[in-house]
Amino acid sequence: MNGKEEGDGQIAEISEEGVKIFSNGFDEPKGIVFLDGHLYLSDLNRVWKVDQNGKATVFIKKEDFPKEALYLNDVAVDSEKKGIYVADMGATQYMRDANNDLWPLDSEEAKKIPQVGRIYHITLDGKISIVQDGSPLMLNPNGVGVDNQGNIMVGAFFTGNFLVTRNGKLTPLKGTFRGADAVEQDSKGNYYVSSWAQAKVWKIDGKTEEATILIENLQSAADFLLEEENGRLLLPDMLAGKILEVPINP
Repeated sequence: MNGKEEGDGQIAEISEEGVKIFSNGFDEPKGIVFLDGHLYLSDLNRVWKVDQNGKATVFIKKEDFPKEALYLNDVAVDSEKKGIYVADMGATQYMRDANNDLWPLDSEEAKKIPQVGRIYHITLDGKISIVQDGSPLMLNPNGVGVDNQGNIMVGAFFTGNFLVTRNGKLTPLKGTFRGADAVEQDSKGNYYVSSWAQAKVWKIDGKTEEATILIENLQSAADFLLEEENGRLLLPDMLAGKILEVPINP
Protein backbone atom coordinates (compact mmCIF):
# COMPACT_ATOMS: atom_id res chain seq x y z
CA MET A 1 0.00 0.00 0.00
CA ASN A 2 2.87 2.33 0.85
CA GLY A 3 1.61 5.78 1.86
CA LYS A 4 -1.51 7.75 1.05
CA GLU A 5 -0.17 9.31 -2.13
CA GLU A 6 -2.20 8.57 -5.25
CA GLY A 7 -0.45 5.97 -7.41
CA ASP A 8 2.24 4.99 -4.88
CA GLY A 9 0.94 1.43 -4.37
CA GLN A 10 3.03 -1.42 -5.75
CA ILE A 11 3.22 -5.17 -6.31
CA ALA A 12 6.52 -6.53 -5.00
CA GLU A 13 8.01 -9.84 -6.11
CA ILE A 14 9.95 -11.75 -3.45
CA SER A 15 12.37 -14.50 -4.46
CA GLU A 16 15.74 -15.95 -3.49
CA GLU A 17 17.23 -13.06 -5.41
CA GLY A 18 15.58 -10.53 -3.12
CA VAL A 19 12.72 -8.07 -3.53
CA LYS A 20 11.89 -6.20 -6.70
CA ILE A 21 8.93 -4.15 -7.89
CA PHE A 22 6.85 -6.10 -10.40
CA SER A 23 4.11 -3.52 -11.06
CA ASN A 24 3.08 -0.11 -9.73
CA GLY A 25 0.69 2.80 -10.14
CA PHE A 26 -1.97 1.63 -7.65
CA ASP A 27 -3.49 3.62 -4.79
CA GLU A 28 -4.10 1.19 -1.89
CA PRO A 29 -3.86 -2.37 -3.24
CA LYS A 30 -5.29 -5.00 -0.88
CA GLY A 31 -6.35 -8.52 -1.89
CA ILE A 32 -4.47 -10.24 -4.71
CA VAL A 33 -4.90 -13.57 -6.54
CA PHE A 34 -3.44 -15.30 -9.60
CA LEU A 35 -5.93 -16.63 -12.14
CA ASP A 36 -5.78 -17.51 -15.83
CA GLY A 37 -2.27 -16.11 -16.27
CA HIS A 38 -2.98 -12.76 -14.60
CA LEU A 39 -2.92 -11.15 -11.19
CA TYR A 40 -6.18 -9.57 -10.00
CA LEU A 41 -6.14 -7.12 -7.12
CA SER A 42 -8.55 -4.78 -5.36
CA ASP A 43 -7.77 -1.10 -4.95
CA LEU A 44 -10.25 1.01 -2.93
CA ASN A 45 -13.17 1.02 -5.39
CA ARG A 46 -11.78 -0.72 -8.48
CA VAL A 47 -10.13 -3.98 -9.52
CA TRP A 48 -6.91 -4.24 -11.53
CA LYS A 49 -5.65 -6.94 -13.91
CA VAL A 50 -1.90 -7.37 -14.29
CA ASP A 51 -0.19 -9.44 -16.99
CA GLN A 52 3.02 -11.48 -16.81
CA ASN A 53 5.08 -8.45 -17.73
CA GLY A 54 3.67 -6.30 -14.93
CA LYS A 55 1.43 -4.24 -17.20
CA ALA A 56 -1.63 -3.15 -15.19
CA THR A 57 -5.05 -2.26 -16.58
CA VAL A 58 -8.26 -1.42 -14.75
CA PHE A 59 -10.44 -4.55 -14.96
CA ILE A 60 -13.47 -3.23 -13.06
CA LYS A 61 -14.13 0.49 -12.61
CA LYS A 62 -15.99 2.05 -9.70
CA GLU A 63 -18.94 2.75 -11.99
CA ASP A 64 -19.24 -0.94 -12.96
CA PHE A 65 -20.42 -2.13 -9.54
CA PRO A 66 -24.21 -2.58 -9.10
CA LYS A 67 -24.00 -0.80 -5.72
CA GLU A 68 -21.52 1.87 -4.69
CA ALA A 69 -18.13 0.27 -3.95
CA LEU A 70 -16.81 1.94 -0.79
CA TYR A 71 -13.69 0.07 0.35
CA LEU A 72 -12.71 -3.09 -1.52
CA ASN A 73 -10.45 -5.45 0.38
CA ASP A 74 -9.84 -9.19 0.11
CA VAL A 75 -10.03 -11.19 -3.13
CA ALA A 76 -10.44 -14.97 -3.61
CA VAL A 77 -10.59 -17.24 -6.65
CA ASP A 78 -13.92 -19.07 -6.99
CA SER A 79 -14.07 -22.87 -6.87
CA GLU A 80 -14.41 -23.27 -10.65
CA LYS A 81 -11.55 -20.86 -11.36
CA LYS A 82 -13.83 -18.87 -13.62
CA GLY A 83 -13.95 -15.70 -11.56
CA ILE A 84 -13.13 -13.97 -8.31
CA TYR A 85 -14.87 -12.91 -5.12
CA VAL A 86 -14.21 -9.42 -3.80
CA ALA A 87 -15.14 -8.12 -0.34
CA ASP A 88 -16.35 -4.54 0.04
CA MET A 89 -15.92 -3.47 3.67
CA GLY A 90 -18.56 -0.77 3.27
CA ALA A 91 -18.67 2.25 5.57
CA THR A 92 -15.41 1.85 7.48
CA GLN A 93 -15.50 5.37 8.93
CA TYR A 94 -18.11 4.36 11.54
CA MET A 95 -16.17 1.45 13.10
CA ARG A 96 -13.85 3.25 15.49
CA ASP A 97 -13.86 5.75 18.35
CA ALA A 98 -11.61 8.79 18.75
CA ASN A 99 -8.77 6.54 19.96
CA ASN A 100 -9.05 4.42 16.79
CA ASP A 101 -10.43 1.45 18.76
CA LEU A 102 -13.41 -0.54 17.52
CA TRP A 103 -16.62 0.47 19.24
CA PRO A 104 -18.00 -2.14 21.68
CA LEU A 105 -20.44 -4.53 20.01
CA ASP A 106 -23.24 -3.51 22.39
CA SER A 107 -22.68 0.24 21.98
CA GLU A 108 -25.10 2.70 20.43
CA GLU A 109 -22.40 3.56 17.89
CA ALA A 110 -22.27 -0.05 16.73
CA LYS A 111 -25.98 0.03 15.99
CA LYS A 112 -25.46 2.99 13.65
CA ILE A 113 -23.01 1.26 11.32
CA PRO A 114 -24.68 0.94 7.90
CA GLN A 115 -25.12 -2.62 6.62
CA VAL A 116 -23.56 -1.89 3.26
CA GLY A 117 -20.62 -4.32 3.30
CA ARG A 118 -21.00 -6.86 0.48
CA ILE A 119 -19.34 -9.76 -1.29
CA TYR A 120 -19.20 -9.53 -5.08
CA HIS A 121 -18.49 -12.18 -7.69
CA ILE A 122 -16.77 -11.07 -10.90
CA THR A 123 -16.38 -13.36 -13.89
CA LEU A 124 -13.31 -13.26 -16.12
CA ASP A 125 -15.33 -11.40 -18.72
CA GLY A 126 -16.24 -8.72 -16.19
CA LYS A 127 -19.81 -9.63 -15.18
CA ILE A 128 -20.51 -8.58 -11.59
CA SER A 129 -23.09 -9.98 -9.17
CA ILE A 130 -23.75 -9.62 -5.44
CA VAL A 131 -23.40 -13.03 -3.77
CA GLN A 132 -23.84 -11.74 -0.22
CA ASP A 133 -25.60 -8.48 0.51
CA GLY A 134 -25.40 -6.43 3.69
CA SER A 135 -26.10 -8.26 6.94
CA PRO A 136 -25.88 -7.46 10.68
CA LEU A 137 -23.68 -10.56 11.03
CA MET A 138 -21.29 -9.23 8.42
CA LEU A 139 -20.61 -5.63 9.36
CA ASN A 140 -17.53 -4.42 7.50
CA PRO A 141 -16.51 -7.71 5.84
CA ASN A 142 -12.78 -7.94 5.24
CA GLY A 143 -11.64 -11.48 4.46
CA VAL A 144 -13.26 -13.67 1.82
CA GLY A 145 -12.31 -17.26 1.03
CA VAL A 146 -13.67 -20.44 -0.51
CA ASP A 147 -14.27 -23.54 1.63
CA ASN A 148 -13.86 -27.20 0.67
CA GLN A 149 -17.37 -27.31 -0.78
CA GLY A 150 -16.76 -24.28 -2.98
CA ASN A 151 -18.84 -21.93 -0.81
CA ILE A 152 -17.74 -18.52 0.40
CA MET A 153 -16.38 -17.84 3.86
CA VAL A 154 -16.26 -14.31 5.25
CA GLY A 155 -14.38 -12.60 8.05
CA ALA A 156 -16.37 -9.66 9.44
CA PHE A 157 -13.91 -7.04 10.69
CA PHE A 158 -16.22 -5.15 13.04
CA THR A 159 -18.35 -7.94 14.50
CA GLY A 160 -15.51 -10.47 14.53
CA ASN A 161 -17.68 -13.20 13.04
CA PHE A 162 -16.06 -15.98 11.01
CA LEU A 163 -18.93 -16.82 8.68
CA VAL A 164 -19.17 -20.11 6.77
CA THR A 165 -21.86 -21.26 4.36
CA ARG A 166 -24.19 -23.88 5.84
CA ASN A 167 -27.42 -24.93 4.14
CA GLY A 168 -26.92 -22.06 1.73
CA LYS A 169 -26.70 -19.45 4.48
CA LEU A 170 -23.71 -17.68 6.01
CA THR A 171 -23.46 -18.86 9.61
CA PRO A 172 -20.96 -17.77 12.30
CA LEU A 173 -18.55 -20.26 13.83
CA LYS A 174 -18.09 -20.25 17.59
CA GLY A 175 -15.98 -17.42 18.92
CA THR A 176 -15.43 -13.77 18.10
CA PHE A 177 -12.38 -12.60 16.14
CA ARG A 178 -12.71 -8.83 16.02
CA GLY A 179 -10.57 -7.22 13.39
CA ALA A 180 -10.90 -10.37 11.25
CA ASP A 181 -8.76 -10.17 8.13
CA ALA A 182 -7.86 -13.35 6.19
CA VAL A 183 -10.02 -16.52 6.28
CA GLU A 184 -9.00 -19.91 4.89
CA GLN A 185 -9.77 -23.64 5.27
CA ASP A 186 -7.32 -26.51 4.82
CA SER A 187 -7.96 -29.94 3.28
CA LYS A 188 -8.65 -31.45 6.73
CA GLY A 189 -11.44 -28.97 7.43
CA ASN A 190 -9.57 -26.71 9.84
CA TYR A 191 -10.16 -22.98 9.54
CA TYR A 192 -7.68 -20.13 9.90
CA VAL A 193 -8.35 -16.46 10.64
CA SER A 194 -6.10 -13.49 11.29
CA SER A 195 -7.01 -10.34 13.18
CA TRP A 196 -5.43 -7.10 12.06
CA ALA A 197 -6.69 -5.30 15.16
CA GLN A 198 -5.65 -7.97 17.69
CA ALA A 199 -2.43 -8.83 15.84
CA LYS A 200 -2.84 -12.60 16.12
CA VAL A 201 -3.84 -15.67 14.10
CA TRP A 202 -6.04 -18.61 15.12
CA LYS A 203 -6.47 -22.16 13.88
CA ILE A 204 -10.03 -23.40 14.37
CA ASP A 205 -10.90 -27.08 14.60
CA GLY A 206 -13.35 -27.88 11.80
CA LYS A 207 -15.45 -30.19 14.01
CA THR A 208 -15.38 -28.70 17.51
CA GLU A 209 -14.84 -25.09 16.34
CA GLU A 210 -12.37 -24.64 19.19
CA ALA A 211 -9.79 -21.96 18.39
CA THR A 212 -6.04 -22.17 19.09
CA ILE A 213 -3.72 -19.18 18.79
CA LEU A 214 -0.92 -19.83 16.29
CA ILE A 215 0.87 -16.51 16.76
CA GLU A 216 0.25 -13.29 18.69
CA ASN A 217 1.95 -10.13 19.97
CA LEU A 218 2.50 -8.80 16.46
CA GLN A 219 1.87 -5.24 15.34
CA SER A 220 -0.81 -6.19 12.80
CA ALA A 221 -1.69 -9.60 11.34
CA ALA A 222 -2.90 -9.06 7.79
CA ASP A 223 -4.02 -11.27 4.88
CA PHE A 224 -1.97 -14.49 4.88
CA LEU A 225 -1.29 -17.21 2.33
CA LEU A 226 -2.04 -20.78 3.43
CA GLU A 227 0.70 -23.14 2.17
CA GLU A 228 -0.62 -26.42 3.51
CA GLU A 229 1.90 -28.47 1.52
CA ASN A 230 4.68 -26.68 3.40
CA GLY A 231 2.84 -26.71 6.74
CA ARG A 232 2.80 -22.95 7.10
CA LEU A 233 1.12 -19.62 6.69
CA LEU A 234 2.97 -16.73 5.06
CA LEU A 235 1.75 -13.86 7.19
CA PRO A 236 2.35 -10.15 6.65
CA ASP A 237 2.83 -8.15 9.82
CA MET A 238 1.72 -5.04 8.00
CA LEU A 239 2.79 -2.29 10.38
CA ALA A 240 6.13 -4.00 11.06
CA GLY A 241 6.82 -4.34 7.34
CA LYS A 242 7.63 -8.06 7.61
CA ILE A 243 6.38 -11.37 6.23
CA LEU A 244 6.47 -14.18 8.77
CA GLU A 245 6.48 -17.97 8.42
CA VAL A 246 3.89 -19.40 10.84
CA PRO A 247 3.72 -23.22 11.31
CA ILE A 248 0.14 -24.50 11.13
CA ASN A 249 0.96 -27.66 13.16
CA PRO A 250 2.92 -26.26 16.11
